[in-house]
Amino acid sequence: MKLTRIFVGIAAAIVLVAFITLFTDVGRELVGSSNSNDARQVELGAQIYRDNCAACHGASLEGQPDWQTRRADGRLPAPPHDETGHTWHHADEVLFRIVKDGVAAIVPGYDSDMPAYADVLTDEEIRAVLAFIQSQWPPRIRARHDDMNLQIRESR
Repeated sequence: MKLTRIFVGIAAAIVLVAFITLFTDVGRELVGSSNSNDARQVELGAQIYRDNCAACHGASLEGQPDWQTRRADGRLPAPPHDETGHTWHHADEVLFRIVKDGVAAIVPGYDSDMPAYADVLTDEEIRAVLAFIQSQWPPRIRARHDDMNLQIRESR
């Protein structure tokens, strides 16, 4: 029962994010995007990830233990950014906005330990972190993520 509620909550959040991405102006001002094939961008992103993200999301992008189970404070632990997590289910624009403005910018009222990095990282640095994360995904996951981004861009 508890596990079902968690999955329903996660599914609802994914649907909400997909709706926001497809039917609003979220991220349309974004110039350029992350490029996991750009060695310079990936290298920069790896360093920024180590300095700003690894403490919570893990040095190997593995996330925190039991990341799908809410803690006593009602918050979820940091999810993995490897293929076992849900990061790759979100378009680049959504990921960019979450890093820059925090999860609540995408899902209003959502309480998270994830800080907004708008005052810490430049847009270029955020895109570099995303490029690094994406460069670690297996080819099949990268292809699915790239297809999703393409479909969103073509729908505009």
